[in-house]
Amino acid sequence: MSSTTGPATDGHPFHHVALVYHTAADYVAGTVSFVRSALSRGSPVLVVVPPDNLDLIRTALGDDTRRVSFADMTVVGRNPAALLSGVVSDFVAAHPGQRTAIIGEPVWPERTEVEYPACVAHEALVNTVLAGHDLETLCLYDARRLDTRIVADAYRTHPLLEQRGKRRRSTAYTDPLALVDEFNLPLPPPPADAAVLDYTDRSALPRVRLFVSRQAEAAGLAEERVREVVVAANELASNTVEHTAEGGRVVVWTDPGVLVCQVEDTGYLPDPLVGRLRPDVTRSRGRGLLFVNQLCDLVRVHTRPGYTGFRLHFLL
Repeated sequence: MSSTTGPATDGHPFHHVALVYHTAADYVAGTVSFVRSALSRGSPVLVVVPPDNLDLIRTALGDDTRRVSFADMTVVGRNPAALLSGVVSDFVAAHPGQRTAIIGEPVWPERTEVEYPACVAHEALVNTVLAGHDLETLCLYDARRLDTRIVADAYRTHPLLEQRGKRRRSTAYTDPLALVDEFNLPLPPPPADAAVLDYTDRSALPRVRLFVSRQAEAAGLAEERVREVVVAANELASNTVEHTAEGGRVVVWTDPGVLVCQVEDTGYLPDPLVGRLRPDVTRSRGRGLLFVNQLCDLVRVHTRPGYTGFRLHFLL
């Protein structure tokens, strides 16, 4: 059974723990111990990992599988920016008054370099959003197949590390907002042959929707997915005309296996949590970026004074 020893016993209800594993046996031992420890306390448990590892954990748990919820991280966590507002918040909200436990594996070996900064931002912001919540999370990192810099970043995003059933404080842990700012990187330029549309005010929004729709159809997206691309682009363009005076630009192109839609303007988005949390139910506004994160397979953002670019990815 997992134990917390030494400086990791800090009295805080939220524990964000990284387990760096080297073998399948390490993986199974760490996850099964975590699950059974949580079940023994009466905690609801959610396991969100890639499908092969889901099978490993299910097999090892045996009859305890019936007491655990499972989800495929490659599906529900495809866009890391949607994990907090969807999977995590929904599970915690479904069990009010109970200490909950979640196993997650947001970075698996097939994650791309394009996706990775969004993963780090998610892992860092978990510490800000969930501080004070009665929740324990165990995040898994494959030391055999992940780059050493990814493992090093896991030590920076997790206050606690687990090794051989014992926990210790991470000496590399970094302030979450400082780390998010470090990964607020300029996006690579669009290809020279990308389709471009500039817009200035609300009267141009129908043109934006038509432009994006035609590009998505030409890329071969299904009708329902085309509508989702249009909704996402329209939300961002609407924000541009509401909050800036100079208008903005939509750029659309295809990379292998993906349609990319970039919406950029002269605004500045200093709060990295915008779009990652559901607004208070009493507020009628503030849900646009949340919808965008839920609709897209990946959202990358770069913002600085005088510029914000949203790069939306839709798998073909």
